Amino acid sequence: MAFYEKTLAREDKFVGKIFTAHRDTVELDDGSTAFREIVDHHGGVGIVAIDESGCVLLVRQYRYAYSKELVEIPAGKLEKDEDPIEAAARELSEETGCTAGSLVSLGIDYPTPGYVGEIIHIYLATGLRAGQQHLDKGEFLSYERMPFDEAVEKCLKGEINDSKTVIGILRAKRVLGL
Repeated sequence: MAFYEKTLAREDKFVGKIFTAHRDTVELDDGSTAFREIVDHHGGVGIVAIDESGCVLLVRQYRYAYSKELVEIPAGKLEKDEDPIEAAARELSEETGCTAGSLVSLGIDYPTPGYVGEIIHIYLATGLRAGQQHLDKGEFLSYERMPFDEAVEKCLKGEINDSKTVIGILRAKRVLGL
């Protein structure tokens, strides 16, 4: 059986630079109605970048919503109608200074499907060439190299908790056969 909810009405509550929030009235499978509060977002990219020594490049960045610094794969938001693979190349270059000889899709992530429509496209980057980091204005982060096996263990132990990072690293482990 396929489930479906039909949108009956939409009311925008907030229109911002990064996302839009709206409240929809929907019809459920049994004919009753309910409300759905949804955040629309252009989406983003995350890059599992593995260097020639088998280390993964990770960034440390303060995340205001959690009031702490998180360890994550390089990532960023998509501009409206931007091709995700181009965004991945751009974000990897901005945050680490590296360019990739190869970018391969590791699939997508729905980080918060209960109320956010964001889709994160995750890529595996190999054949890295070093360059100059060039962060966006107001962006403050550092990057480090961590042995890939150590990153896998930190994901499995709950020491790295960012969803795109955990998903990306574990998918990369499977793809790479490590």
